Amino acid sequence: MSIGVHEDITERILKCAFRVQNTLGCGFLEKVYENALTVALSKDGLQARAQVPLRVHFDEVLVGEYCADVIVADSVIVEVKATELNAPVHVAQILNYLKATGLPVGMLLNFGQPKLYYRRLSLKN
Repeated sequence: MSIGVHEDITERILKCAFRVQNTLGCGFLEKVYENALTVALSKDGLQARAQVPLRVHFDEVLVGEYCADVIVADSVIVEVKATELNAPVHVAQILNYLKATGLPVGMLLNFGQPKLYYRRLSLKN
């Protein structure tokens, strides 16, 4: 599956993210943006679950657990940041989450700057 298959959902996520950024601006902690985004997504009619526990396996052995910031419509994982920098490690983080979950599309949203930074990612790009 490619990003194109989920373009409608990711466009709606972006619309909600811009609404959050335009309303709150930058300077809050990540959790504030995660909560606001979840509210905006729900109001837009999208199923959004925050802090979803996920397990990572290696050779059929549980090797780690983490919580996804937001999963939308059971198909897009959203990683929320509130940092001044857009580090390559954040992209690697999303790609690893896609590998671990099998979800087709991920989005990186960074609210830590005056202008929202975003990336749509799949394992195919």
